[in-house]
Amino acid sequence: MSLHGVPLTDDDLALVEAARTAIKTNYEYKRHHVGAAVRTGDGRIFTGVHLEANVGRIAVCAEAVAIGTAESSGARDVRTVVAVVHPHEGIDEPWIVSPCGMCRELISDYGPDAEVILSDDTGSPMKVKVLDLLPAKYIRDPR
Repeated sequence: MSLHGVPLTDDDLALVEAARTAIKTNYEYKRHHVGAAVRTGDGRIFTGVHLEANVGRIAVCAEAVAIGTAESSGARDVRTVVAVVHPHEGIDEPWIVSPCGMCRELISDYGPDAEVILSDDTGSPMKVKVLDLLPAKYIRDPR
């Protein structure tokens, strides 16, 4: 499946930078290796970092932490989300990563019209609708 996204705006680039700053500032080996940033409808940006755990199933993704931070601050309108991984393997800057399946579900629950920033096949950033990443999403009440 090939996704067709749209180019990033200056606000989107600022969101990517916020995610990069979150992981650069808070990186800790074997604890935090992904940073995320969420922009809400009122333009506020909230960040989070991945919470690693010895038992993998209880680890928490950075996107979930950022959405939780927004929700805890009273922001209920998730509009744009991005996640980046901390530099390693000879790469100097954090790079954009696509959200996992659980995060796609979470993003779509808290922002059904949200957009996600990810990289295309060439590594260039683009923005797509979250539901393009989660086709045929379940609905709670079909009526």
